[in-house]
Amino acid sequence: MGAHLCKPRMLPRLILVSIPTHARLDTRFDDISAAAATIVGDVARTISFGVGRSNAEDASQPLLDDDDAWREADMKAYRQKAEARLGTVGSGNHDVDLLRDEEGFVWIGVHFGSRGLGHSSATRYLKAAGGEDGINVPPAVVDEDSELGRRYIAAMTLAGRYAFAGREWVVERVRRILGGVISEVVHNHHNYAWRETHDGRDLWVVRKGATPPFPGQKGFVGGSMGDDAVILEGLDSPRARASLHSAMHGAGRLHGRKEAKRRFTRNEMKQWLKAQSPPRHPDRRRSRRKLDGLSASARRAGPSHRLRPRRPYAAPLWRGDGR
Repeated sequence: MGAHLCKPRMLPRLILVSIPTHARLDTRFDDISAAAATIVGDVARTISFGVGRSNAEDASQPLLDDDDAWREADMKAYRQKAEARLGTVGSGNHDVDLLRDEEGFVWIGVHFGSRGLGHSSATRYLKAAGGEDGINVPPAVVDEDSELGRRYIAAMTLAGRYAFAGREWVVERVRRILGGVISEVVHNHHNYAWRETHDGRDLWVVRKGATPPFPGQKGFVGGSMGDDAVILEGLDSPRARASLHSAMHGAGRLHGRKEAKRRFTRNEMKQWLKAQSPPRHPDRRRSRRKLDGLSASARRAGPSHRLRPRRPYAAPLWRGDGR
């Protein structure tokens, strides 16, 4: 988790937008449990997973017709590609989950971002600002009132709207496979910059791998695909204020995916995580629900899935990087 701030008239480098969405249905899991694995397989066949994929269905959204938004972001050249990719899911840790909460109701979980739009605009404006690509490099900072700054903000806003629209389309498409009516929705951004007021100061807050759970605001924290997931609600406490009301968006990791697979079995990893988890602090944001479920992704999808016992980690440490 990371939250960084800068002066209100200065913006850091543009970051990619990745946003999970989770929708609760009025359908009980027991009513579909016999067909759960088949449903996940249907989702994998219906939704496009993978890098550079196009949607086989029409996923038109009002955002695609917002000429002003594309012009202000100076991303009109990317518009046709964005239209083709809207409603597709990426690779890595991006997935679609079928979940069951503690009350027995079904949730649709979706995690993916701006499908290349954020990366393309980030690369473009980073270069325009004279910045270097990479992690351990000097920051590139621009004035928010300059032409470059205004276009930078417009591009980040566009990428956020685009990610949001794509997830809404996927959730609705999966809902049509499942049936039922959506009774609750939890959205939360990560890898995004926000203009916020903290302790009377106007700040740009950048949350990389973190989400903004303000008091009363709900957020989603997932583990690996098909693994533990919880819904949190932000609290007002000294610790929360000190972190600028930031919480993790998922479990982190110490090793790359291939290296972790080589080093550990699944049970060994769970035992190691359990041993490393610190005691819960009374100020820790409380878990609202635990969700268990099945996952459809570019790498694992279909009737071979099974429902596994799940629990929320006290301090999640293992998750993909939201690429």
